[in-house]
Amino acid sequence: MKKLITIYYTLAASAAVVFALSSCNKEAVSSLSTGSSKSASTVTATTNGDLLIAATSSSSTTTTAATKDSLFLMNACPAGKRPDTVAFSALSASITTYLTTNYSGYTFQKAFKVTDKSGTVTGYVVAINYNSKPVGLKFDASGTFVAVLEQRERADHDGPGWHPGGRFDNRNGMHPDTIALSALPATIKSYFTANYATDTLLHAVVTKDTSYIVFSANKGLFATSFTSKLVFSKRVQLYPRPIKTPVLQANLPAAINTYLSATYAGYVFDKAFVEKVSGVVSKYVVLIDASGTRYAVQFDASGVFVKATTIK
Repeated sequence: MKKLITIYYTLAASAAVVFALSSCNKEAVSSLSTGSSKSASTVTATTNGDLLIAATSSSSTTTTAATKDSLFLMNACPAGKRPDTVAFSALSASITTYLTTNYSGYTFQKAFKVTDKSGTVTGYVVAINYNSKPVGLKFDASGTFVAVLEQRERADHDGPGWHPGGRFDNRNGMHPDTIALSALPATIKSYFTANYATDTLLHAVVTKDTSYIVFSANKGLFATSFTSKLVFSKRVQLYPRPIKTPVLQANLPAAINTYLSATYAGYVFDKAFVEKVSGVVSKYVVLIDASGTRYAVQFDASGVFVKATTIK
């Protein structure tokens, strides 16, 4: 009898995703009493270890059949391993510190430990809400971060992992979220003029929720976010020096692309910058989108990972 995982969460356009995690058998996937009329979802694990987040419609307290809004969390639990729900208090300090450091303001939803047939813990998966979006994270048995889990819509489980008009359609390589600096709303331009007049604007994107992120250099590299209503949200320093020189993805060290593919599966390359000291490469900063969450990832001249900063 194959082991499955069930996750329930509400789907509301302006509300945070809420998870409830339990394990169950394929032959008897239990439903969750939500107590609301919002959409909910059920998640089961495939034999490949993917978690199916099957969005369902509920008009009472019992969920119904899955809809096209379903998502997969890819490779969350390896085949042959057993997931067991654990309380937040059972997570190691290394995991909770990682969450606080990298996802400030996050909301914990659920976590489970993964054990092998002998009962030995081989890792953990933690589900959180960050900026009203679900994020799934894998940790090893010692609590060391391993990867951000890739998400796919149900219809895109096989194949490239996206479709035109879907929530992950920026994986098409066409950078549909990029906006020309000249096309930024006047309100955002005025905000920079009034508050960061000495910034050099480098790059800008419009996210799926129609909010804006503007990347600029001053005494450092910064990401400045604005809501869909063009209200300033936050400013994050991505690098301590004003790194400005762009570099193509094809010109990055192979080690960088290898690391990103392993750690942020399904990621979308956005932009990269290189720092040179006396004409010699010193650091790289790579901007990516991993299933809806934006990161700036630093590497040294050889492509060895240095640190990652969560942007939004």
